[in-house]
Formats: sequence, C-alpha cells, structure tokens
Amino acid sequence: MSLARITALLLAGLLFAAMAPAAMAQPSELPQLGPRAAPTQQIQVQSLPALNMTPDFDPAQATARYLAQVSGAARAKSDAYFTGGYWLQLADLLYALAVAGLLLWTGVSARIQDWAQARTLSRSYQVMLYTCAYVPITMAAIFPLTLYEGFFREHRYGLSTQNFWQWLGDFGIQFALTFTASVLLLPILYMAIRRAREMWWLWAAGLAIAFQVLIIVIWPVFISPLFNHYSPLPDSPLKSKILALARANDVPVDNVWLVDASRQSNRVSANVSGFMGTARISLNDNLLNRGTEDEVLAVMGHEIGHYAMGHTTRLILSGGLVILIGFLFIHWGFVLACDVFGGQWQVRKVSEVAGLPLIVALASIFLFLATPLTNSIVRVVEYQADIFGLNAVRKPDGFATVMLKLSTYRKLEPGHWEEIIFYDHPSGRTRIAAAMRWKKEHIGDLDLRETAAAP
Repeated sequence: MSLARITALLLAGLLFAAMAPAAMAQPSELPQLGPRAAPTQQIQVQSLPALNMTPDFDPAQATARYLAQVSGAARAKSDAYFTGGYWLQLADLLYALAVAGLLLWTGVSARIQDWAQARTLSRSYQVMLYTCAYVPITMAAIFPLTLYEGFFREHRYGLSTQNFWQWLGDFGIQFALTFTASVLLLPILYMAIRRAREMWWLWAAGLAIAFQVLIIVIWPVFISPLFNHYSPLPDSPLKSKILALARANDVPVDNVWLVDASRQSNRVSANVSGFMGTARISLNDNLLNRGTEDEVLAVMGHEIGHYAMGHTTRLILSGGLVILIGFLFIHWGFVLACDVFGGQWQVRKVSEVAGLPLIVALASIFLFLATPLTNSIVRVVEYQADIFGLNAVRKPDGFATVMLKLSTYRKLEPGHWEEIIFYDHPSGRTRIAAAMRWKKEHIGDLDLRETAAAP
C-alpha cells in the first residue's frame, strides 16, 4: 500500500474520531433506560470485494504508443540529423589529422618554434609565443568545418535560432577562451614534460584532470554567463516545487536561474551545474515555454539526481582514468612516430613544442577510438539520474513526453550496438520504456491510478 493511501486512511480515521462526539448527545441529556437483553439475531458476515490496486497496464504497449507519436517526416528528419553526426565524428578526426599533418610535413610547426626561440631564451615564453601562433592558425584551418556543423547544418534541421553574426559572436567568445587557456596552460604542460621526462604522460594527465575540475567549478559562475543571460526565475508555484525538490535532496541552492537558451536554439534542457560550492540550478527558457509543469519537474528531478548521487565526482574519477590512458597512448604514439618521421618533421623529443600538432593528432585518434567507452560512462550515469528523477518526482508520463521533445535532435529508436557506440545518453526508446516500467510498478498508487490510460 502506498504512503499516500496510508495517509488518506489515517486522516479518514482521525476525522471520524473528531466528529463522532459532536454527533452524540451528552450523557446527562439521555433518558435513563432499563437494562435490555442482548440481541440474539444472527450477524451476517461477508467478505469485502477485493480492490484492483494494480490496474492492467502494459509498459511495452505504452512505450510503443509514445514512440508512435513521432513518425513520418518528423522521425526521418530526427534520424537523419543524429545519424549524420556519426559521419561528422569521422570527418572531424580526418580534418584534425590533415591540419596536424600539414603543420608537420610542411615544416610550418618547426619554423614557428624557430621563430619563438629567436625571440627569447625562456623555454616557457617560447611555448607561449608558439601557442600565440598555433591556436589562430589551427582555428582558421578548421573554421569551414566548424561553420558547417555549428551554423549551416543547425539551420538546415531547424534547430538554430541565431543569425550568422550572432553565431559568429559566440564563436569569437569560444576562440578567446581557447586562446587564453592555451597560452596559460601549455607552458605549464611543457614545463612538466621537461622535468618528468619519461614519466611526462603521468604528470600531464594530472594537470589535465586538475584543469577539468577547475572548469567544472568556474563554469556556471564565470563562463556560462558569457554566452547567455541568467536571471532569477520569478516566484511561482513551479519555482517553489523545484526548490522544495532541491532541499529534499540536499542541493545547496536558494534560487532557480532562467537562462535565455532560445537565443541560440530551440532545444529543451536544464541542468544542475557546479562543484565544491558553486552549485546552480538553471532552467532553459525553451523548456519553460514549451513544456508542461510535469515535464519541467521530470527534467529537474533528473538533473538534481546527478548532484544528489555525486555524478560529478564519479565522472571526474572515471574520466580521469580515461585521460591517464589517453596520455599513455600519446606517449607511446609520439615515440613511435618520431622514430619513423621525426627527421622530416624536425621533431625528436616530446619536450619540443614543434611536436604539439602530433600530440593533438594522437589525442584526436585516441578520443575517436575511445568513443564507445566514454559514451558508455556517461550513459550509465544518465540512466541512473533518470531513475532517480522518476522516484523523486513521480511523473513518468511527463518524463516520457519530454523525451519526445528531445527527438528533434536525438534518434528515438537506434539499434542495440548503435546505442552502445554512439549514444552518450540512453535513447528515447530506452528512457521511455524505463519510465513505463516504473509506472507499472506504481500504477496502484493514488497519485498515479488515474493515469493508467495514458498515453
């Protein structure tokens, strides 16, 4: 029996107990009657009819009905957008390798290193000067592909709301952040490489993990506001429910921030970001404007689940292991490549900054090969957050309908291996099926019984 039903029965009992004395006359007002014989009439005892506490509900059929709501041209468009992304991952890799190869084989990278060395004797300043040239060159080289993926393709599928100049402004901010971080961090990386020598990859991995933690801490407070405007969500019953949900799950926030994500796209989302004292609940204005209250709460339950279950820490640890393996791969690949081609590239040691394009190329290869692993790590915690949200908010149908809204850019029904390899979130089919299974087990509860016929 559910907690809601037990509470209702207790309240009914207390109400009857409170009202009963008022419906009876006071003892002093009753006429005095003589004793009577006890009744000898036979009392009829019958069993109460059994209540159907779990109405018939088929999770598989309910899932199929939800998935059928996105069909025809809409389904084909969604599938084409998502599956096209598979080929773009390969294109990104080949493009990165081509850029790195041009810098190495044409001797451009070695000449930039010579130019930096001619201007200062400081190894750190040499790395800094090299970076000042390397980052603009590579960003300019990959700009055509970035423009296609981030602007033209997004408009083609009706996902972007930006004109070209707005998109270019965001690209400029990203470039400035990348340039600044590279100029500041690469000298530190190469200092570690020079001092650690053969164990440089271990120290490099540690620096990368530390940088990852720093980004997670500062992102919601200092970086996100560079791209979007954040304002407190006006007081409303919905805001009260979100904050109550946060308090109940020990999320240290006292406000909900509304972000104008609609200035970039029409995608719906929300997040609970931050780490080590910078937690922030952000509600995407697309979700607020296009979603029902149940859908908003279902998404918020999922996002709060990430925080409550410590997924940030878990992802840092598991991602750190991947980073460690990645730098070991780079170390092995760098030595092998330099043994074969180092003379032609004028690169002999990893401590030479002219070898940076090779490091980037090897990192690109590793991340491409590790895609199934990294996707699976993220997909597992996303599924856990789904279940947490269902338990915390109890809105399985709201969760299912908002998954359909995500289908504009996520393929709903992939193949088994397709989902394992390419999905960093569970597919729409997987998530809706989980919600319907959860609903089946709770369909007898008072708050869900009336939803048995949905969808």
